[in-house]
Amino acid sequence: MRTYQDSVVVITGGATGIGFGLAKAFGKDGARIILAEPREHRLQEAVDKLAGLGVSASYYVCDVTQPDQVEGLADFAWGQAGRVDVLINNAGVKAPRKAIKDLPLDALHDVFNVNFFGVWHGCAIFGKRMRGQTGPAAIYNVGSENSFFRAVPQAAAYVASKHAVLGLTESLRDEMPDYIDVGIIIPGFVSSEMHDPEVSKLGMDTDRFADIVLEQIRGGAYYVVSHAYNMHHIRDRFEAVSKAFETYAPRYDGDDEYDTQVLIKRLSAKQ
Repeated sequence: MRTYQDSVVVITGGATGIGFGLAKAFGKDGARIILAEPREHRLQEAVDKLAGLGVSASYYVCDVTQPDQVEGLADFAWGQAGRVDVLINNAGVKAPRKAIKDLPLDALHDVFNVNFFGVWHGCAIFGKRMRGQTGPAAIYNVGSENSFFRAVPQAAAYVASKHAVLGLTESLRDEMPDYIDVGIIIPGFVSSEMHDPEVSKLGMDTDRFADIVLEQIRGGAYYVVSHAYNMHHIRDRFEAVSKAFETYAPRYDGDDEYDTQVLIKRLSAKQ
């Protein structure tokens, strides 16, 4: 089980909510924190709060939808510390609660620009630089219970963006070298400014959630989980998919004849 004493941890969307909770958790473990988001006054507030807790922290104003700004964040991080040990792609926004037929395309694009493309930019830009470092590192993307099932009705844009983060994370994990951990953090309902105050107080305490997450990241977990009842919904989906296959596409000897991964390996072996 690793610790993060003197490690450098970059957290996008780190001034509030889950991001700030993780900043405190890593900071208590001895990490140096770099926070990023577009609102400089919130970043300054967060850094001041962390300083009051004895956590070494700095910030960089960054809109993750802009690749050049994410490059600037990477320049800042490596310029300050010479390395980044952990990247938490946490920046995210909620979507308007509307039916698919009623949601303007601009609103859909806004959600994907932050929740998906913002994560993509972090993975691509930081991942490339991390490959050039010596020693272990990690990239963790913040998905959602909505990465596995539809938890919130009339929130298709948000649900789809978090499904996309799962697909991105699975692909990144396959591409990165073994010494760089890649994982997905799967929050259920956690208290944050993303929700109205009366609704937010019903969620899991942010600091409790961050402590649960950090323990799993220390162990190099891929799926970083928290809300136990999620398995009820995940099992429902798995059972429905299993039933469909058992009914209409049951297993048979040699059924890997059309399997994409098997065919790719065979073709690669011939080259």
